[in-house]
Amino acid sequence: MRSWRLASPPRSGPISTARATGLVAAIAQPEPDELAASILRTVGDALPVSQCTVFAYEFDARPRTVSAADHRGGRFLREVAERYAAHFYALDGNRAIIDASGPGGKNRRPPSRDALVLHQQRGDEIEHEAYRAACYAQPNVSDRLSLLVQPLDSVWLSVNLYRDRAHGVFAAGELEYLESVAPLFAHAATAHYALNGQHQQGPGAAMLARLRRLCPALTPRELDVLRGTLEGASAAGIAEGMGVKATSVVTYQKRAYARLGISNQRQLFALCMRA
Repeated sequence: MRSWRLASPPRSGPISTARATGLVAAIAQPEPDELAASILRTVGDALPVSQCTVFAYEFDARPRTVSAADHRGGRFLREVAERYAAHFYALDGNRAIIDASGPGGKNRRPPSRDALVLHQQRGDEIEHEAYRAACYAQPNVSDRLSLLVQPLDSVWLSVNLYRDRAHGVFAAGELEYLESVAPLFAHAATAHYALNGQHQQGPGAAMLARLRRLCPALTPRELDVLRGTLEGASAAGIAEGMGVKATSVVTYQKRAYARLGISNQRQLFALCMRA
């Protein structure tokens, strides 16, 4: 695994007018997966990439799938993304980069419109067997390049490009091309999020942001549970979304309440209103 920061946009790679027009149109497209599909088609003109996902990491909670496209079509990639978000996102190298740049992180830096982070993670570098199987072996992925951008405080977007095993890992020249188009894709994802993503967070996410500011010690799992609680979900519903047992949800909830100095849901909502 390796990551590097693009401090300034490199020389732009060749993109046809039709592809550029399609990418701009996809930004405001109501069909959520059109953005990833447009990115996949644009990259596909230059090198083989089989899948693309765009995730939003909001307020340290588990990621939300903004857009997903697979050259095979269907819901397969969406299902892989849901398994990743429920069970494996904490093991991802992307998560380590985001955590290092957050509150208390050793590399915290303010977001920049002209900078983004690239992270390459090959399948054979994943030590966790279940994560490797679910997100690399079963989707037939050998390599992934992620473009990470921070459009807002406490919000990160990742545009992920996946390489089919038949084509091996990304070569040096291919990575140079992807560096050249990375700013374009990052700006497209940021614009799409601003137009179509933020309103999907709902009032629960806004209240969660207040709680996170009040108590930075809240863990990602605790934040997941609090978000579900604020959105009115039951313990069973939260557990299903997180891929854990309902008893674990209760445990996370009790820990979060203790950190916040409260003891029940009514006090939680009152705290959010005061924050």
